[in-house]
Amino acid sequence: MLLGLRTVVYYVDDIKKARDWYSSVVGRPYFDEPFYVGFNVGGFELGLHPDEGRTKGEGHIAYWGVDNCEAALTKLLALGAAEHEAVQDVGGGIKVATVKDPFGNVLGIIENPHFGE
Repeated sequence: MLLGLRTVVYYVDDIKKARDWYSSVVGRPYFDEPFYVGFNVGGFELGLHPDEGRTKGEGHIAYWGVDNCEAALTKLLALGAAEHEAVQDVGGGIKVATVKDPFGNVLGIIENPHFGE
């Protein structure tokens, strides 16, 4: 029934600032409106949506693929993210880490040699 991940949406307090920050992480959005900003990240969508009073939380984390977890974490921190969980080797050559973006969302990264790009 499920076909696979298509879109991950992050709720943000300031969509313009979030658009600019995520542009520095993943490149320019393909869709940019006041009610939604969409980025194509390797064939998947990272969406930004105005907060509208929703509670941000840590219950669900999407992990975005990276070539090098340590280097990606360093770049995200340099861009203003806050470390949430340091790089962990979870076995099988797989490494994961999480940061909090400047808008309070948890962003996961994963280096997994068993998956293609």
